[in-house]
Amino acid sequence: MTSSLSLLAATDFSSPARHALARAAQLAAAHPGAQLTLAHVISTSMLARLRGVMRDEAPAMEAHLAAEAAQALTDMATHLSAQHACPVNTRLAQGSALDAIIDLADELQANLLVMGARGAHFVREFLLGSTTERVLRRTRRHVLAVKQRPQGAYRRVLVPVDFSVHAVAAAQTAHRWLPDAEIVLLHAFEVEIESTLRFASIAEEQIHAYRARAREEALDAMAQFVEQLSIPSAQLTRMVVHGAPTLRILEHEQSLDVDLIAMGKHGQSTLEELLLGSVTKHVLAYCSSDVLIAGHAN
Repeated sequence: MTSSLSLLAATDFSSPARHALARAAQLAAAHPGAQLTLAHVISTSMLARLRGVMRDEAPAMEAHLAAEAAQALTDMATHLSAQHACPVNTRLAQGSALDAIIDLADELQANLLVMGARGAHFVREFLLGSTTERVLRRTRRHVLAVKQRPQGAYRRVLVPVDFSVHAVAAAQTAHRWLPDAEIVLLHAFEVEIESTLRFASIAEEQIHAYRARAREEALDAMAQFVEQLSIPSAQLTRMVVHGAPTLRILEHEQSLDVDLIAMGKHGQSTLEELLLGSVTKHVLAYCSSDVLIAGHAN
């Protein structure tokens, strides 16, 4: 890894965010020269509500909140630096959490943005979409959504493969950050007209023949996909299974005991780059593992 690698870990001081900071520090320590920055955003909407309630006392309270947040960041940075033997910087900002995080990531040219998959306001985020998901919709950078408390380095990474350039980016990004991890490439295929064939009372033998043909085509496509990767073959495992992609991904996450799922955003146009693909969104919502979403930036 080069010394120019930059990681930005955003925190709202919640437990999920603390797990994200620990994971970010672990990754930074694994890549000598990487720069890790911890960031917290003081919400301007929260400050506005504070001014409406406290009036004359608001300026002093704002200063106190800023000082407390700065000290909390410093304490976290000191702890992580000592625990993981890596330098850790801090940044305190005011504004919209979404805008401030994206702006700071751009300013620092962050190669990886690390966030807790859920924040302090779990119920509200469940209804409105978490800050992490909203950041994913806006940024072109790679994002690691952390769900679990780090127990060690990622050992096995599941990469769902649809043979697109986005899947290539996901596999390559995972290997770039985790050069020693096993990469499991999983492709789930379906025979698009299978339900129609059954409705038309086509014999099961014929349907199985269509499915076998689809599997052979998927195996050929997987071989061509692997040729695009710069990952040692000894670290690659290929799997081609029949079924709905989201269901098969979640099943294999458990059966393979993976530590991380790496996926692409699946943006096909300027507009769609702002959106998450349906499979990516569902996996992010329902999986147990951490999720690395490969963006379009370096």
